[in-house]
Amino acid sequence: MSLWTRISDALAALASGESLTEVFDRLRTPPERSVAFAIAVIALGAKMAKADGQVTRDEVVAFREVFQIAQKDEAGAARVFDMARTDVAGYQEYARKIAGMFDKDSGALCDLMEGLFHIAMADGFYHPGENEFLEEVARIFGQTDAQFKALRARFVPDAPKDPYTVLGVDPGLPLKEIRKVWRQLVRETHPDAMIARGVPEEAIRLAEKKMIDINRAWDEINGARAA
Repeated sequence: MSLWTRISDALAALASGESLTEVFDRLRTPPERSVAFAIAVIALGAKMAKADGQVTRDEVVAFREVFQIAQKDEAGAARVFDMARTDVAGYQEYARKIAGMFDKDSGALCDLMEGLFHIAMADGFYHPGENEFLEEVARIFGQTDAQFKALRARFVPDAPKDPYTVLGVDPGLPLKEIRKVWRQLVRETHPDAMIARGVPEEAIRLAEKKMIDINRAWDEINGARAA
Protein backbone atom coordinates (compact mmCIF):
# COMPACT_ATOMS: atom_id res chain seq x y z
CA MET A 1 0.00 0.00 0.00
CA SER A 2 1.52 3.33 -1.05
CA LEU A 3 2.08 6.22 1.32
CA TRP A 4 -0.61 8.23 -0.45
CA THR A 5 -3.19 5.49 -0.08
CA ARG A 6 -2.46 5.32 3.65
CA ILE A 7 -2.71 9.12 3.90
CA SER A 8 -6.04 9.09 2.08
CA ASP A 9 -7.33 6.43 4.47
CA ALA A 10 -6.32 8.55 7.48
CA LEU A 11 -7.93 11.70 6.06
CA ALA A 12 -11.07 9.72 5.23
CA ALA A 13 -11.28 8.73 8.89
CA LEU A 14 -11.09 12.40 9.85
CA ALA A 15 -13.79 13.26 7.33
CA SER A 16 -16.03 10.52 8.72
CA GLY A 17 -16.04 12.12 12.14
CA GLU A 18 -13.04 10.70 13.97
CA SER A 19 -11.12 13.24 16.01
CA LEU A 20 -7.52 14.21 15.33
CA THR A 21 -6.59 12.60 18.63
CA GLU A 22 -8.15 9.27 17.61
CA VAL A 23 -6.47 9.29 14.21
CA PHE A 24 -3.09 10.37 15.57
CA ASP A 25 -3.22 7.71 18.28
CA ARG A 26 -3.08 5.15 15.48
CA LEU A 27 -0.18 6.96 13.80
CA ARG A 28 2.23 7.26 16.71
CA THR A 29 4.49 4.34 15.88
CA PRO A 30 6.40 3.23 12.76
CA PRO A 31 5.56 2.64 9.99
CA GLU A 32 2.38 4.69 10.44
CA ARG A 33 4.33 7.58 11.93
CA SER A 34 5.50 8.39 8.41
CA VAL A 35 1.84 8.89 7.47
CA ALA A 36 1.47 11.35 10.33
CA PHE A 37 4.56 13.23 9.17
CA ALA A 38 3.21 13.52 5.64
CA ILE A 39 -0.23 14.65 6.83
CA ALA A 40 1.43 17.28 9.03
CA VAL A 41 3.39 18.73 6.11
CA ILE A 42 0.34 18.57 3.86
CA ALA A 43 -2.05 20.23 6.28
CA LEU A 44 0.27 22.89 7.66
CA GLY A 45 1.92 23.47 4.29
CA ALA A 46 -1.41 23.93 2.55
CA LYS A 47 -2.61 26.37 5.19
CA MET A 48 0.67 28.27 5.22
CA ALA A 49 0.55 28.56 1.44
CA LYS A 50 -2.53 30.73 1.98
CA ALA A 51 -0.77 32.93 4.56
CA ASP A 52 0.33 35.33 1.82
CA GLY A 53 -3.21 35.52 0.48
CA GLN A 54 -2.97 33.01 -2.35
CA VAL A 55 -1.94 29.48 -3.21
CA THR A 56 0.40 29.51 -6.20
CA ARG A 57 1.40 26.69 -8.52
CA ASP A 58 4.97 27.15 -7.28
CA GLU A 59 3.89 26.27 -3.75
CA VAL A 60 2.01 23.20 -4.91
CA VAL A 61 5.06 22.10 -6.91
CA ALA A 62 7.28 22.75 -3.87
CA PHE A 63 5.13 20.40 -1.81
CA ARG A 64 5.66 17.72 -4.43
CA GLU A 65 9.41 18.39 -4.28
CA VAL A 66 9.45 17.72 -0.55
CA PHE A 67 8.13 14.25 -1.29
CA GLN A 68 9.53 12.12 -4.08
CA ILE A 69 6.19 11.21 -5.61
CA ALA A 70 5.97 8.34 -8.08
CA GLN A 71 4.11 9.19 -11.27
CA LYS A 72 1.33 6.74 -10.41
CA ASP A 73 0.76 8.58 -7.10
CA GLU A 74 0.77 12.16 -8.43
CA ALA A 75 -3.01 12.43 -8.84
CA GLY A 76 -3.62 11.08 -5.33
CA ALA A 77 -1.05 13.41 -3.80
CA ALA A 78 -2.62 16.41 -5.53
CA ARG A 79 -6.06 15.46 -4.20
CA VAL A 80 -4.71 15.20 -0.65
CA PHE A 81 -3.09 18.64 -0.91
CA ASP A 82 -6.28 20.17 -2.32
CA MET A 83 -8.32 18.64 0.51
CA ALA A 84 -5.98 20.12 3.09
CA ARG A 85 -5.74 23.61 1.63
CA THR A 86 -9.53 24.04 1.54
CA ASP A 87 -9.72 23.38 5.27
CA VAL A 88 -9.65 26.76 7.02
CA ALA A 89 -9.61 25.37 10.56
CA GLY A 90 -7.10 26.98 12.92
CA TYR A 91 -3.60 25.76 12.22
CA GLN A 92 -2.51 26.36 15.82
CA GLU A 93 -4.68 23.56 17.18
CA TYR A 94 -3.44 21.23 14.46
CA ALA A 95 0.16 22.15 15.28
CA ARG A 96 -0.46 21.39 18.95
CA LYS A 97 -1.85 17.96 18.08
CA ILE A 98 1.19 17.26 15.91
CA ALA A 99 3.59 18.37 18.65
CA GLY A 100 1.83 16.08 21.10
CA MET A 101 1.91 13.16 18.71
CA PHE A 102 5.66 13.49 18.22
CA ASP A 103 6.13 13.94 21.99
CA LYS A 104 8.22 17.07 21.51
CA ASP A 105 10.73 15.06 19.43
CA SER A 106 12.85 18.04 18.41
CA GLY A 107 14.43 16.20 15.50
CA ALA A 108 11.16 15.15 13.88
CA LEU A 109 9.57 18.55 14.48
CA CYS A 110 12.62 20.26 12.97
CA ASP A 111 12.22 18.01 9.93
CA LEU A 112 8.63 19.21 9.65
CA MET A 113 9.74 22.83 9.83
CA GLU A 114 12.25 22.15 7.03
CA GLY A 115 9.44 21.04 4.76
CA LEU A 116 7.35 24.08 5.63
CA PHE A 117 10.22 26.48 4.93
CA HIS A 118 10.77 24.80 1.57
CA ILE A 119 7.13 25.43 0.66
CA ALA A 120 7.25 29.00 2.00
CA MET A 121 10.15 29.90 -0.28
CA ALA A 122 8.72 28.23 -3.40
CA ASP A 123 7.64 31.51 -4.97
CA GLY A 124 10.96 33.21 -4.12
CA PHE A 125 9.41 35.59 -1.60
CA TYR A 126 9.23 35.24 2.19
CA HIS A 127 5.94 36.89 3.02
CA PRO A 128 5.46 38.46 6.50
CA GLY A 129 2.38 36.29 6.90
CA GLU A 130 4.47 33.19 6.29
CA ASN A 131 7.05 34.34 8.84
CA GLU A 132 4.32 34.88 11.43
CA PHE A 133 2.85 31.46 10.64
CA LEU A 134 6.21 29.69 10.91
CA GLU A 135 7.22 31.50 14.09
CA GLU A 136 3.97 30.45 15.75
CA VAL A 137 4.28 26.82 14.60
CA ALA A 138 7.90 26.73 15.80
CA ARG A 139 6.80 28.08 19.18
CA ILE A 140 4.10 25.43 19.47
CA PHE A 141 6.65 22.79 18.48
CA GLY A 142 8.88 23.93 21.33
CA GLN A 143 11.72 25.10 19.11
CA THR A 144 14.19 27.62 20.48
CA ASP A 145 14.76 31.02 18.95
CA ALA A 146 18.20 29.81 17.81
CA GLN A 147 16.68 26.81 16.02
CA PHE A 148 14.19 29.01 14.20
CA LYS A 149 16.86 31.53 13.20
CA ALA A 150 19.05 28.69 11.89
CA LEU A 151 16.23 27.48 9.64
CA ARG A 152 15.44 30.98 8.43
CA ALA A 153 19.13 31.63 7.74
CA ARG A 154 19.31 28.54 5.56
CA PHE A 155 16.13 29.10 3.56
CA VAL A 156 15.50 32.85 3.33
CA PRO A 157 17.94 34.66 1.00
CA ASP A 158 17.91 38.03 2.80
CA ALA A 159 18.01 36.59 6.34
CA PRO A 160 21.19 36.89 8.42
CA LYS A 161 23.25 33.98 7.14
CA ASP A 162 26.49 33.78 9.11
CA PRO A 163 27.68 30.18 9.61
CA TYR A 164 27.27 30.33 13.38
CA THR A 165 23.56 31.04 12.99
CA VAL A 166 23.22 28.17 10.52
CA LEU A 167 24.72 25.75 13.05
CA GLY A 168 22.85 27.38 15.93
CA VAL A 169 26.00 28.05 17.97
CA ASP A 170 27.45 31.06 19.73
CA PRO A 171 30.42 32.66 17.89
CA GLY A 172 32.39 32.57 21.14
CA LEU A 173 32.15 28.78 21.45
CA PRO A 174 35.50 26.95 21.16
CA LEU A 175 36.11 25.30 17.80
CA LYS A 176 36.14 21.78 19.27
CA GLU A 177 32.67 22.38 20.77
CA ILE A 178 31.36 23.74 17.45
CA ARG A 179 32.77 20.64 15.77
CA LYS A 180 30.74 18.47 18.18
CA VAL A 181 27.55 20.34 17.25
CA TRP A 182 28.32 19.99 13.55
CA ARG A 183 28.99 16.26 13.87
CA GLN A 184 25.76 15.78 15.80
CA LEU A 185 23.83 17.64 13.08
CA VAL A 186 25.44 15.43 10.45
CA ARG A 187 24.36 12.30 12.35
CA GLU A 188 20.82 13.64 12.76
CA THR A 189 20.62 14.44 9.04
CA HIS A 190 21.57 10.95 7.87
CA PRO A 191 18.63 9.38 5.98
CA ASP A 192 18.51 6.38 8.34
CA ALA A 193 18.16 8.68 11.34
CA MET A 194 15.43 10.69 9.62
CA ILE A 195 13.45 7.56 8.71
CA ALA A 196 13.74 6.39 12.33
CA ARG A 197 12.18 9.70 13.41
CA GLY A 198 9.22 9.08 11.12
CA VAL A 199 10.21 10.98 7.99
CA PRO A 200 8.82 9.04 5.00
CA GLU A 201 11.35 7.67 2.56
CA GLU A 202 9.58 9.80 -0.04
CA ALA A 203 10.71 12.94 1.86
CA ILE A 204 14.38 12.13 2.47
CA ARG A 205 15.24 14.78 -0.12
CA LEU A 206 14.90 17.19 2.81
CA ALA A 207 18.26 15.89 4.06
CA GLU A 208 20.16 16.89 0.95
CA LYS A 209 19.90 20.66 1.36
CA LYS A 210 20.46 20.50 5.12
CA MET A 211 23.63 18.44 4.75
CA ILE A 212 24.99 20.91 2.20
CA ASP A 213 24.16 23.90 4.41
CA ILE A 214 25.62 22.56 7.65
CA ASN A 215 28.79 21.29 5.96
CA ARG A 216 29.30 24.66 4.26
CA ALA A 217 28.81 26.45 7.58
CA TRP A 218 31.35 24.20 9.31
CA ASP A 219 33.87 24.67 6.50
CA GLU A 220 33.52 28.46 6.74
CA ILE A 221 34.02 28.49 10.50
CA ASN A 222 36.87 25.98 10.47
CA GLY A 223 38.59 27.83 7.62
CA ALA A 224 38.25 31.21 9.33
CA ARG A 225 39.58 29.89 12.64
CA ALA A 226 42.54 28.22 10.91
CA ALA A 227 43.50 31.38 8.98
